[in-house]
Amino acid sequence: MAFLSRTPVLWGSFILFLLIGVGFGLFSGAVGGTYLDTLDSGEASRALIASMTDAQRSAHFWVTVLLDTAYPLAYGALFAGLALRFFGRFGRLAALPAIAVVVVDLTENMVQALALSGAADALDAKDWLTPLKFGLFFLAAAIALVALLIAIVSRVRGKAG
Repeated sequence: MAFLSRTPVLWGSFILFLLIGVGFGLFSGAVGGTYLDTLDSGEASRALIASMTDAQRSAHFWVTVLLDTAYPLAYGALFAGLALRFFGRFGRLAALPAIAVVVVDLTENMVQALALSGAADALDAKDWLTPLKFGLFFLAAAIALVALLIAIVSRVRGKAG
C-alpha cells in the first residue's frame, strides 16, 4: 500500500478524481439527469429505472460500469494515499475508511448495474449501501483534509526552521 503515498500516484489519483467528476457532468443528460448513486433507497431506485427510456438505462449502465467503477478507485487511492503519507504510524488505520468506501461503492455499483441491465433486482441493498457509502466517503475525505493540513503545517515548519 506504500505506493499509494507516492507523489506521482497522489497527483494521478487527484487528476483522475477530477476528470471522472467532470465525466459525470457530461453524461448527466444521457442518463436522464439523475444518477442512481444519489438515491438511498431501493424503492426510489426502482422508480427511477422504471421512468428511464431504454437509451437512458443503457447510458446509465455504461456510466456505472466504466466511470463509476474508476471513480471510487481514484478517490480511494487519493484519500488512502494522503492518510498513509501524512499520518505516520497511524497511516494504515487512517486509510481504512478510504479502503472501506471503495468496497462499498463498488458493491453499490454492482447492484445498480444488475438492476439497470435487468439481470437482477437487489436494489433493497441500497437502503444501507448508499448511506454507508456517503458516510465512509465523508469520513475518508475529512481524514484526507486533515492529512493535507498536516502536510502544510510540516512544510511551513520545515521552511521556517
